[in-house]
This record gives sequence, C-alpha cells and structure tokens, in this order.
Amino acid sequence: MEDIIVNRVAKSGLLSLDLEDYYHAGERVVYDLKDNLFMGLILKEKDFREFIKAHDWSQYAGKNVAITCSEDAIVPTWAYMLLAIQLEPYAHMVVFGSLADLETKLYEEALSRINFQEYEGTRVVVKGCSKVSVPTSAYVEVTRRLRPYAQSIMFGEPCSTVPLYKKPKL
Repeated sequence: MEDIIVNRVAKSGLLSLDLEDYYHAGERVVYDLKDNLFMGLILKEKDFREFIKAHDWSQYAGKNVAITCSEDAIVPTWAYMLLAIQLEPYAHMVVFGSLADLETKLYEEALSRINFQEYEGTRVVVKGCSKVSVPTSAYVEVTRRLRPYAQSIMFGEPCSTVPLYKKPKL
C-alpha cells in the first residue's frame, strides 16, 4: 500500500496573516534638528527660516522621515511643524520621533487599509517569522483589530501555533 502524504495544514482552514506583507519598502531617514542649532543650544528663527527656504526638500521624495533633535536644546514646537510642512509634499511619511516611532506609524497606516471584517468567523494565524523587523506594536494592533471578527487567533506558523484567542460560544 502506497503512503499518501496529506497536507493537514492546507486542509485546516487556517488563514495566515503575514505582517511582513505590510512592510513599506521606502527608505527610512532621520532628520535631526541638531544641525540647525546655534552653538548646539538654541534654534534661531531667522537662520532656521533661511535654511528652510534654501534647502532642497525634494531629496526626501518617497522617503519615510523621522524628525527629532538629539541634542538637549531649546527647540520650539513650531520648528518641528515647519519641517513637517516642508517634508509633507515629498516624503511618504513624516513623524516626530525615532525610527522605531516611524516604523510603528508605517504599520498603523498599512493595517488601517485592511478590511478586518473579511476575517469574520475565521481561524487566523499571525505569522511570527519574517525577513524584516516587525515592531511588537504591529502585532498588538493586528490582534486588537482581528479580535472582534476572528473565530480564533494564533501566533506562529500554521504547523506550530501558539493559541491566543478563541471566541466564546454563545
């Protein structure tokens, strides 16, 4: 008798959700305001406005930009706002904060485009291994959004999952 290999994972009805599929491929850059500070301490409005006018903002086209200031300096809020105004027409994404904050925002944007109602009554495995770094915040967000719809939520690979949630029977 011939042994037939049966793919039980394929027959299980599990849907795999891979957050790596939602990774934005655009370059990530940090704009550090420290380069605009006078003596590394303060931001002079006149000098900053001259820089804003002269700088080539098109170099940020399609990029994802995190605006920060790595120096412990006096930086008025409007300076960050002015940078955002200059970057917005060119950059794909602009955030205040670190590269980690930027990554979180990119995933929030990507996840907001998913119609989670399509997962109504399904058994979902949120894939755990990926070639790109997926922030933990993205896993938390996808779980939060899946919970109202999915029958069950698991983490890992379809062949080896960690159960996380099972909708109670009514």
